[in-house]
Amino acid sequence: MVPEKDVEAVGRTLVDAAQPLAARFRALFTLRNVGGRAAVDWISRGFGDESALLKHELAYCLGQMQDEHAIPVLIQVLKDTSQEPMVRHEAGEALGAIGNPDVLDVLKHYSEDPVVEVAETCQLAVKRLEWLQKNKEVPGTNPYLSVDPAPPAEEEDIAKLRNTLLDESCPLFDRYRAMFALRNMGGEAAVLALADGLKCSSALFRHEIGYVLGQMQHEACVPQLTAALERVEENPMVRHECAEALGSIAQASCLETLQTYSQDKEQVVRESCEVALDMYNYENSTEFQYADGLSKLQASS
Repeated sequence: MVPEKDVEAVGRTLVDAAQPLAARFRALFTLRNVGGRAAVDWISRGFGDESALLKHELAYCLGQMQDEHAIPVLIQVLKDTSQEPMVRHEAGEALGAIGNPDVLDVLKHYSEDPVVEVAETCQLAVKRLEWLQKNKEVPGTNPYLSVDPAPPAEEEDIAKLRNTLLDESCPLFDRYRAMFALRNMGGEAAVLALADGLKCSSALFRHEIGYVLGQMQHEACVPQLTAALERVEENPMVRHECAEALGSIAQASCLETLQTYSQDKEQVVRESCEVALDMYNYENSTEFQYADGLSKLQASS
């Protein structure tokens, strides 16, 4: 059990806007790993921040923690039209990740939101909750241990999964299922099939492709991720995920790109590159863990 004073110290780093963004991210992921009501409360305090990237990541972590104590604040963020679309989208996805069917009515309402990324996210979250009511999630099928917006498809043929992934006439939920099946299979063929999804029409879909490629950390997709980050007309939400994916892959070929776009005119892209460069440094270091908030406290005490 982590002492409450340590949770508070990490929480104060998270909500301190004077701290470097990379340090705040590490504090956030430390709180996610610690879990519990106090951690949820500290994370929830960050939604008034000026950084859309940080707020998006707050919502993501609350969803991954699957703590129902976070449901009220996530509903509040989803409803708040003054929040950036990428933040509201992540709040909707987090409500689906927590898995409580009591939020179905809220999600169905926002499935018709005028912001397409929010609407599509809530539609997916509704499908996930309805799927969970009929099926049980099988632990151990996801090598990345993340709570995903759709369960993986049962199909194991990469060509068939790729066809579903890229077929824009298929329901988005089915395409997401193909996406997570390909991710779980791994290997270069699956990575390249997923990377083709960066050309699909839905920004939400492209952003999720960037996310899973970052999880896979396979260098075969560096050219496609780099191209997406370099497209200044691309949705910032997509460019942000591609930047963080390059930081996770952490090959030398990623470094110059991230350094260049850390000066981008879009705040969320600049900040994503800042965080990605910290991830790059971590991946190329001997550090034991990225979420190092507690170990830093121990070292300073």
